[in-house]
Order: sequence, then structure tokens, then C-alpha cells
Amino acid sequence: MEFDILKIDGEIFSRIDGKSYKKNCTVPVEDLRYLKILHKNLNGETLNGELICNVRIAEKLISIFKKLYAENYPIEKVRLIDEYNAEDELSMRDNNSSCFNFRFVSNTNRISLHGYGMAVDINPLYNPYITFHGGKKNIEPANAAEFEDRTKKFPYKITEDDLCYKIFTAHGFSWGGSWEDAKDYQHFYIEEDFRK
Repeated sequence: MEFDILKIDGEIFSRIDGKSYKKNCTVPVEDLRYLKILHKNLNGETLNGELICNVRIAEKLISIFKKLYAENYPIEKVRLIDEYNAEDELSMRDNNSSCFNFRFVSNTNRISLHGYGMAVDINPLYNPYITFHGGKKNIEPANAAEFEDRTKKFPYKITEDDLCYKIFTAHGFSWGGSWEDAKDYQHFYIEEDFRK
């Protein structure tokens, strides 16, 4: 399997229907694309990956993942989140990188950019999402507390000096690790007009 962009056919839709593509999904299937990619793991082995994204960022993502692959950038897993029954926490705990999943931002009633297929999470276990609600810290995934301290050295860590950050931002993506009120170190996104 090489790099490719495909429309969502019946076979692919049967894998996501009722999972990442929930009954209340507001994004037309025609606006989504299925990507086949190659990626390397920490051992340098080539693995097949797949993700679903918005058609608006499909070409950008193929270009990004081609560059990451050519540079041997390690990404542990790139599987459809539907293999985790579209449960974000389970996918993140397994360090699975993913894109489309129709859902709401944690602790809000706003559709996540993942719900539009406009955001990608990379190596999420090692790059957690950290928020504060009512003075209480919340870390997602729940098993990622040891990776909250970004001064430590560990594999898969994304920083502004990291190749992943440089390639995504060069293609017009923003990074959740730059946020002030929260930190989402796994999260690269393009915020389009429908969220403004």
C-alpha cells in the first residue's frame, strides 16, 4: 500500500457508520476522504496507515505524511479510530494517531475540529491534552500523566523543535501545544470559517 486519497465508498463507510460517522453527524460523506499512508515506527519499520479527513486538507496531509515518512519520523500507529469503537480515550491510550471522529470538544457542546475532519492527533499518548476545569487538572489520555513534563526526554515527544511540528505548521496547521489556557501537544488543526 502506498500513499493515496480515495472517496468514501460503501465498504469504507460500513467501517465508520455508527462509529466515527455518528447518526447526528453534520458533515456530508462527500466532504470526507480516506487516506492510505506509509509511516515508520521507532524501529524504523515501514507500516501501513489509514485515516479519514476533510477533503479540504487531504492533499496537505498526504504531503505531510510523505515528508514524515521520508525523514523516518516515528509514528507508532495510524488506524481508523473506528477500530476503537470511535472512543477517543481508547485510541489515545494506545498511542494511535487519527483524524476524523464526529464528537464534541471535551467538557463543551462545540463540535470538535476532529468532527469536521480538520484536525489530526499525532502520537497522543506521549503528547497529552491538558486542561483545567474548576481548578482541577484533566489529562487525556488518562494514562499519560508521566508525559506531562515536557522537560523530560522520551520518544515521540512533539515540541516546536520537532520535525512533526515544523512540517505541519509549514503546511498551514496550528498546534495545540502553543495554547495558553490549555495544552494539546498531540493536536494539529486548521480552523476554517465554519468554526469562527
